[in-house]
Amino acid sequence: MTDSAKVRQKPGKRERLATAAARVLHEQGAEKTTLADIARAADVPVGNVYYYFKTKDQLVEAAIDAHGQNLRTIIAALDTLPTPQDRLKALVGGWIDQRELAARYGCPTGTLAAELDKREDGLDRQIAKIMQILLDWTEQQFQAMGRPDSRELAVALIAAYQGISLLTNTFRDPELMATEGRRLERWIDSLT
Repeated sequence: MTDSAKVRQKPGKRERLATAAARVLHEQGAEKTTLADIARAADVPVGNVYYYFKTKDQLVEAAIDAHGQNLRTIIAALDTLPTPQDRLKALVGGWIDQRELAARYGCPTGTLAAELDKREDGLDRQIAKIMQILLDWTEQQFQAMGRPDSRELAVALIAAYQGISLLTNTFRDPELMATEGRRLERWIDSLT
């Protein structure tokens, strides 16, 4: 491989648009966001957007896919850790690391899920599939810890995160996320 082949190429326009859509929708909400906002964030001429996405809803779908890809990347990294307890605590640690973002905009997936639930176009079911991936993975970690109540524990962990994301955002207080994250880590330790 030559040195020029090793240089990372700028992601393609479609990928940049999907990633930008996920970010801008998180920051502004689906109803307020325009195609021009997403094009500007992706550094793509607005006229080119229509080549890849005919409607804003198609961009919302691409943003949902970007959330899913991001989650799969996180899970792959977590799965390299040696124990389910380590994996769950690292998940919580990632949430704590994102506390400033949560204080400003809330949970990226959770806020989009809440917004899409108010629509009649079925996109709420697509974002629910992303949340289901996280819930199922979390349940698998508790199962690997030998917990017969793994589903309830997974729901409790994800619900605690979604709740603290809402409070962190409502009060614009990132320390709420940090405090709850440390409590969740102790809780995970207590379950072994």
